[in-house]
Amino acid sequence: MAPGRGIAILAGGGAFPGRVARHLIERGERVLVIGIEGEADPDLTALPYASVRRGQVGRLIRLMRENALQDLVFLGSIRERRLPRLSEIDLAGVWHVLRNLTLLSGGDDSALRRIARVFAGLGLTIRGVGEVAPAFLAPAGVWGAVQPTMEDHVDLAVAFKAAKELGRADRGQGAVARAGAVIATEARTGTDAMLRAVPNGQRGVLVKCLKPIQDPRLDLPALGPDTLVNAAAAGLAGVAVEAGGAIVLDRDAVIATADRLGLFVAGLGPDGRLDPT
Repeated sequence: MAPGRGIAILAGGGAFPGRVARHLIERGERVLVIGIEGEADPDLTALPYASVRRGQVGRLIRLMRENALQDLVFLGSIRERRLPRLSEIDLAGVWHVLRNLTLLSGGDDSALRRIARVFAGLGLTIRGVGEVAPAFLAPAGVWGAVQPTMEDHVDLAVAFKAAKELGRADRGQGAVARAGAVIATEARTGTDAMLRAVPNGQRGVLVKCLKPIQDPRLDLPALGPDTLVNAAAAGLAGVAVEAGGAIVLDRDAVIATADRLGLFVAGLGPDGRLDPT
């Protein structure tokens, strides 16, 4: 990424957009946070900030051009996962959507890919968090004090394979395995809802992976302390994500929470394996 290009962060909900923005500013980057109204955290207004409503493609482009920004990063959660209706899109953006009517079909990931292509066609470069702030990506190996058992290694491999198959169908990013069998998979309601439905038992693991069809610039799996709390409530032994293919919202807090709850937390290799040492 060329120096001086500047970075716009299109921010949905949650604390993560602010964490990344502050990290980039501390690093000396020129940053503008563009919050989606009704989604973005109000605390973001303490940073260089502007806002857009859902569908204000023209305003987003104008803000980036006025601030001489070329790189755009999508961060944060969206409560209402749907594409804007044509009636919600400002006039400056309508023709771009009309040229890409296939945006209106397909699963979540296919829609996100098409949105990225629309922005790229406007001369903007879509960047992933791994490109602009790689410190937030999951590292490989065990992060905390608790080590998985050999039984856990079996469950990790099973859950990893199930999560990849789920992602290949664009249905979710996570799976839970216990005693060598898959007992839960993620749906559109998300990871925490899946964990709340898991019958409490002894051990078992949660694995979250990048979808095989997924553009790594968009919608990476995320891991935060709340997921560790919910995993412990379900009786699981630990949580793993794909190293380099997942966001860790606050690594220190994740490790501290895992250690306090007696869970392991780790990053798996591309084959789903974890070095037992």
